[in-house]
Amino acid sequence: MALPENPGRERILARMQQALTVPSPKHVASGERTNIFAVIDDPLDRFQKECVGNKTECLIVPDRKAGGAAVAEILASLPRGEIFVEDCSELREMAPAWTQVRNFRWSTEGAPSETSEAAITTAEVLVAATGSVLVSAECGGRGASVVAPVHIVVAGIDQLVPDLESAFALQHERGTISRNSFLCLITGSSRTADIEKILVMGAHGPRRLVVVLSLQAQ
Repeated sequence: MALPENPGRERILARMQQALTVPSPKHVASGERTNIFAVIDDPLDRFQKECVGNKTECLIVPDRKAGGAAVAEILASLPRGEIFVEDCSELREMAPAWTQVRNFRWSTEGAPSETSEAAITTAEVLVAATGSVLVSAECGGRGASVVAPVHIVVAGIDQLVPDLESAFALQHERGTISRNSFLCLITGSSRTADIEKILVMGAHGPRRLVVVLSLQAQ
């Protein structure tokens, strides 16, 4: 069947073809940065406030030893089951405080099992403006931040950056983005309110996110 004539279509296509022959103008940055949001004067205070809104538990501890004790207390309150831990020097140093509490599976032994009760990892950075945690594949692997119902993040005060722009600029500088196949920005525990606007925790990942933030640098 022959298609009806449509002169308007031909005009539109002709205009599109002509437009494609002319390069679009390139935006030239003025060199002056405009701050859309207010400058964050106290990143730690802002991070704590954002965590409250995100339903993230933020525990401030003075040093790594106190951080290890805080993690041990959390683990003692969880049901019996395997604890998945990122295999790195920082967490290995803290592990003696946990060994009497639970049995562990280090990330070098394989991915977390679906029966894991918690996962303990480090983070690339913490973002004060949004109360977010940025993790990569190096932070225990892809499953570390999604499989277990409880995700415990151990970090130092030197990992706290004011905003997302600073966070990603730092990852580019360190080569984190090019070195990893996975980056994830976590803002609070997993949740959904799609059904009847009823909030359900743990919909697509951990229902509980805990950040143990040491005032001692990592």
